[in-house]
Order: sequence, then C-alpha cells, then structure tokens
Amino acid sequence: MFGIEFPIFAFSHCRDVVAAVSRAGGMGVLGALYFTPEELEMELKWIDDHVDGRPYGVDVVMPASYAGADLGVDSAEDLVGRLQGMIPEGHRKFVDDLLASHGVPPLSDETDAGRVLLGWTDATARPQVEVALKHPIALLANALGPPPADVVEMAHAKGVKVAALASTPRHAVKQVEVGVDVVVAQGTEAGGHTGEISTMVLIPQVVDAVDVPVLAAGGIGNGRQMAAGMALGAEGVWTGSIWLTVEEADTPEMARRRILEATSRDTVRSRSWTGKPARLLKNEWTDAWESAESPGTLPMPLQFMLVSDALRRIGRSDAAELATFPAGQIIGTMNQVKPARDVVFGMVEEYVEAMERLGRLTAD
Repeated sequence: MFGIEFPIFAFSHCRDVVAAVSRAGGMGVLGALYFTPEELEMELKWIDDHVDGRPYGVDVVMPASYAGADLGVDSAEDLVGRLQGMIPEGHRKFVDDLLASHGVPPLSDETDAGRVLLGWTDATARPQVEVALKHPIALLANALGPPPADVVEMAHAKGVKVAALASTPRHAVKQVEVGVDVVVAQGTEAGGHTGEISTMVLIPQVVDAVDVPVLAAGGIGNGRQMAAGMALGAEGVWTGSIWLTVEEADTPEMARRRILEATSRDTVRSRSWTGKPARLLKNEWTDAWESAESPGTLPMPLQFMLVSDALRRIGRSDAAELATFPAGQIIGTMNQVKPARDVVFGMVEEYVEAMERLGRLTAD
C-alpha cells in the first residue's frame, strides 16, 4: 500500500526521527500536535528535503468529543478565550500550590508561555490538515476518534491514505465507516492516549472486526513483538516510545535519562496531562492528581490548558520529580541510545529470527 521496505511505522514529534526511519525503509509519521500551521509548514518542508523521496506521514488529533465542541466557535483564538473561562479557580490554585511546594520558579516573562490549546480541537487541527495535504505525504493519521468524513475525502482527493487509532473493536468499526484505509489497533501498553485492552487481546479482535489492514500498536519495540503482532493478524506495527531515546530524537536530556533508567512498571494511565486517559511516566505529578487533595482533572482540552504552563515551568526547572510525559511500558527495555536506522534494522533482524524459530517449532 505504501511501497515501504519494512512495515514499521514510527510516530514521533521530531522531524529528524521521521526522516531517519523513512530513509531506513520504514515510515516516519510526524506528530503535528505541538506545531502551529506555520511551524508545521517548516517542519514538513524540512522533511521533504531530507527524506530522499521516501514515504512519510503526518498525525493529527481531531477528538470525537471535547469540552467546548458545542460552542459553535470556529476561530481558535475565540475558542481559547471561551474555554479559559471554564477552568475553575480552585484547579488553578491546586496547580500553583503543587509547583510552589516543589520550588518550581515562574516563567521568565509572559512571552515565554507556550500555547495552551494545541491541536486538541477541530478548530486547531483543521489548519494542520490543510498544511499537511500541501506536501507529498503518503499517510494522514488521526487519534481520539474517527476523523471527520470531509477530512477523509480531502485526503483521498490528494491520493493520501488515512489511518486512525482505535482502542476497541467498536472504535475500529466506526473508523472504517467514515472511510479510513488503515486501522491502528493500539493496546493499553502504549504511551500517550490509550484504552484499557491489552495489545495481545485487542489485535485479533480488531482484525476480525474490520476489512482493512490493521497495524499493531502498544508495547511494540522489538522484532519478537513485531512477529507477535503479525501472527495476530496485523500487517505492520505502529511504534512510538522507542524513538524517544534514539540519537536523532530531540528529547530533553532529563527526560531521556529518566526513560533509560525506568522499568515497565514506571508508567501509569492518568488524566493529569490532557483530561483523557494517557499513559505517562509515573511520578509525584501523577500521584498528586490522584491524591485526596486533588480537585480532580478537567475534560479535554481544559486540563491541558490548565497545566500547560506548569509543565513548561517544570521542564525548565530542576524539579525532576514532577517532570512527566507520555511513555509506554516498552520503556523497560530501552536502556541505550542508538541511531534510528539501527533500531529499524535491529527490529527487522529480530523479526526474521523470530519467524525462523516459529518455523522450526512448527516443523518439529
């Protein structure tokens, strides 16, 4: 379908990783969430120039439901203002007190603050889609629900395949009903937004539920896991966390160090990042939101709007005990830094070895 050498799809917010994986024979997929349309244009132009004509994709987030979706506001700027008024002062005080208790300093000035909405809404994600479709991408992926039917049509009109992430068979069926070409069946082991069903259980259920190719996702980072996904009926694998520690990644050093030291038990599904369940690195931040003093999390996108500056402040401080970020259970096997190319080839070699071993077992 995509003309790639290896059915390894690599989700990353780092353009260098995306290009490196595509050049190595897989398909890099750039997460557009953190970029403005102008920034995304620059990132994709860079990838166009460094991918040697190989296929790559773009991932956007167009949630099926979120707070403020019924406000009828098309402008992202107007939407931010309306949503800010929906955040209770008690929640703001909880975040301020938490940071103060850990000695986290404020940002240097107001211009240092990051964007609070990102691409969590239709109003913010559509401009990203429009930018992406101006480039020679091979795949447009969507998370947190079926992509709008008109977006699927726009992509198909450009000859671009559409993928969507699903955490249940029912979600997968809804994705196919709007016209997606590929379903990414993502088990609970995955980093970031994820459901409750394990990858081993989910993949065959989704394969049986839909008549389009399925990619296995969630806790996949080596060739044996890739072979398992294919044995369950998937036609490829969707990977994410394993690219956080490759040489090309722009992962902050503090985060990289924590990942390399972590075990698979050091992650937790938490709503403290965006308001929807997402697997994060477990620490005092995630614990605080589960404590008796917590006011509870807010629905997407209000939670991220509430905590975005706080997370930015934490990232610029020495409060490593509060620094959290999306990470899957596969981090327990990530203990060294390698070039992305070596990770791709290592997965392929181990996949071949695993399949040969299975062949010998069946022969016996």
